[in-house]
Amino acid sequence: MFEILMYLFESYIDAGSYPAPDKLSRKLSAAGFEGEDIDEALTWLSALRLQNSDSYPAILEHSGMRFFADLEFQLIGAEARQFLLFAEQQKMISAIEREIIIDRALALQQKDLGLDKLKLIMLIVLWDRHQDLSPLLIEELLVPITSTQLH
Repeated sequence: MFEILMYLFESYIDAGSYPAPDKLSRKLSAAGFEGEDIDEALTWLSALRLQNSDSYPAILEHSGMRFFADLEFQLIGAEARQFLLFAEQQKMISAIEREIIIDRALALQQKDLGLDKLKLIMLIVLWDRHQDLSPLLIEELLVPITSTQLH
């Protein structure tokens, strides 16, 4: 499924959004993705679209700290959880976006979700909500954690 999410982002970033599910399904099939993976990705994206202002308050104003539930500890790896909190502290994401990212990560039911996959989830969530993402943020979320860069 992560290959499909990356494909969507790369293919439709300039368009601002991806096509409707039926058209997208045909395009993904034509691109060579398997039917089961397409169905899983479309279900995941559909649930993401349901995460709107009716699902969450407009803002979360707090000075507290986010604690993770046992299920979140099991399904989201330590490095990914740390990055998520770091991203919120650095104002890369809001508290609301953090909760949506956690929701979409948990929906995968994948134990010990790694940082690279969490970053892709974060990218898709932010793209779905904002569409005009900072190139620096995109680079931060797309660069693999194992790469080294000289500045």
